[in-house]
Amino acid sequence: MIVRIPLSAPDITEDEIEAVSSVLRTSSLSLGPRLEEFEALLAERHGAESAIAVSSGTAALHLAIRALNIGNQDEVIVPSFTFIAVSNALLYEGAVPVFVDIDPVTLNMNPAQVEAAITSRTRAILVVHTFGIPADMDVLCEIAERHHLYVIEDACEAIGATFHGRSVGTFGDIGVFGFYPNKQITTGEGGALLVRDGQVAKRVRAMRNQGRYPTEDWFQHREIGFNYRLSELSCALGTAQLKRLGSILAARAKVAAQYRQRLLELSAIQCPVAEYEDRTISWFVYVVRIAEHSPDGLRDRVMARLFEQGIASGRYFAPIHCQPAYEAFTQKHRSHLPITESVAQRTLALPFFNRMTSAQVENVSEAIISIMREEMR
Repeated sequence: MIVRIPLSAPDITEDEIEAVSSVLRTSSLSLGPRLEEFEALLAERHGAESAIAVSSGTAALHLAIRALNIGNQDEVIVPSFTFIAVSNALLYEGAVPVFVDIDPVTLNMNPAQVEAAITSRTRAILVVHTFGIPADMDVLCEIAERHHLYVIEDACEAIGATFHGRSVGTFGDIGVFGFYPNKQITTGEGGALLVRDGQVAKRVRAMRNQGRYPTEDWFQHREIGFNYRLSELSCALGTAQLKRLGSILAARAKVAAQYRQRLLELSAIQCPVAEYEDRTISWFVYVVRIAEHSPDGLRDRVMARLFEQGIASGRYFAPIHCQPAYEAFTQKHRSHLPITESVAQRTLALPFFNRMTSAQVENVSEAIISIMREEMR
């Protein structure tokens, strides 16, 4: 089957192509001026003192955990309704992800569940801004402060989103971003950290480069590090993309509004909330929910029928605690997550990308409406 409308697609212009090509005309392909430029622009965009670019959002999460000395049997509170890298990064360091349920509207972690999950072993709260919708950072940061916990923000899906006018990724001790090709902006593969503490930032920079510190010999490694560097090519691409972030977010918001206008008439589908009083959304994906009490397997049948028409879709997210890779782990760390499990069975991500045309939105919407009406007869 030929996919006519993909689930996502990167938005690359001639400016990006020229930026990357220009790097190939230089002798610096790693740890050079493009890295410095990208980091400076990212920090400026968020009002942060510094940004540290790395090879992926997963690498950024791993470095955040390690830099805060979170390790063996330390507990970190995380949502299960998110991408698996969030908890994998904890397991890399021997820490324990403690899964909590989500709010049924925002799909972010429920602060009341967070409070109840804190124990003497809890070291941090890892907040995910799900689908680009900011979590309730006022409440979560207050909980963390009261219990002397770190806050790590996973803003990999939320660059440009704000909570009470402040950029996500700047509330916690460390904010993490990802720039995979399905994100709002891309570096191909890549990620970044915003780090509040200068000494922690210095350590993160060393660890991304095999544990090297800048004043020491290239073959001097003060601690165990990793090859989590981001190439000059990727940084050049990221800089060009970041410079037009405003227009990119506006284009994505327009697509989201078009979907909502077409699908609101369909009672069997629940559209995401379009706006909030206290936060701005950075539209990462457009995820609708099949109505509760729908026939078993309806979401998957809809996906299959969309695919037959050449339209891609996705099940965002399959809960981490239900993943085959976590079967042995969750046998010992069972969680009661009824909202997560209910929502995850009904979520359907529709094609969504910067350059999606009105005709494509109409095509997908008509297909969904037709399929749902037939399935609900």
